Amino acid sequence: MLELTPEECRVLGVLIEKAQTTPDLYPLSLNALTNGANQKNNRSPIMELSEDQIFSAVTGLRHKGLLIQFDTPGSRVSKYRHNAPEKLGINLRQLAVLAELLLRGPQTLGELRGRATRMHPLESIEMVQSVVDELMHLPEPLAQKIAAAPGDRAERYLQLLCPDAHPLETPATPAEGSHAGAPTLSQRVIELEAKVEQLTVAMRKLCEQLGVEKPL
Repeated sequence: MLELTPEECRVLGVLIEKAQTTPDLYPLSLNALTNGANQKNNRSPIMELSEDQIFSAVTGLRHKGLLIQFDTPGSRVSKYRHNAPEKLGINLRQLAVLAELLLRGPQTLGELRGRATRMHPLESIEMVQSVVDELMHLPEPLAQKIAAAPGDRAERYLQLLCPDAHPLETPATPAEGSHAGAPTLSQRVIELEAKVEQLTVAMRKLCEQLGVEKPL
C-alpha cells in the first residue's frame, strides 16, 4: 500500500483539484503548487509550506508513480501533473472524493457531496455513498469509515494514503438540550462556501462558452 507524507497528500490533492477546476492553468509550476498548497480556503489544516518542502513532496510523489514532470520546449519552468487514476486504479468520481479527503480530512457524505461536486458531478448522497464504498473496497482500500465528529451524528470518512495528515477529534455526547440533527454554524458556512465555488466554476465555464470576458 502506498504511504504518503502530509506534504505529499496536500500536493496530490492540489494537483487533482486544479486539474478539474482550472484546467486552463494546468499542469502546475512549483510556484503554483506552493500557492495552492498554502491557500486558506478548501484546506484543513492550513499549512505554510516552503517551495523546498513542496519540491521534496513533488520528488516523493514522482518516485511513487503519482506525479509526472511536464517540460514544455523552450520553457525554463518545469510543470507537474498527477497520475492518480492510472496509479491507483480509480475513476473521476472516486478521484474527486479522494481529493477532498486529502485536502480537508475526514468528512460526512453531505460534506463530500457539497465540496467534491465542484470537481465532478455527484447528483445525490446515494451516489457519494456508492463512491465511498468503492474506495473502501478496492484491493488496497483508499478510504475508511470513522466515528462522527463531536456534536454530530453523521459518520465520517477518512483517506488511507496518510491517515495521520488530519488529527481526529474525540467523539463527544451532545449537551442536554442541544439539537444534534440541526446543522451547526460552521457546517452552514462550509456548505455556503462549496455552493459559491460551484457557482464560480459554472460562471467561468459559461463565459468561456459565450466568448465573453470573465466577470470575476
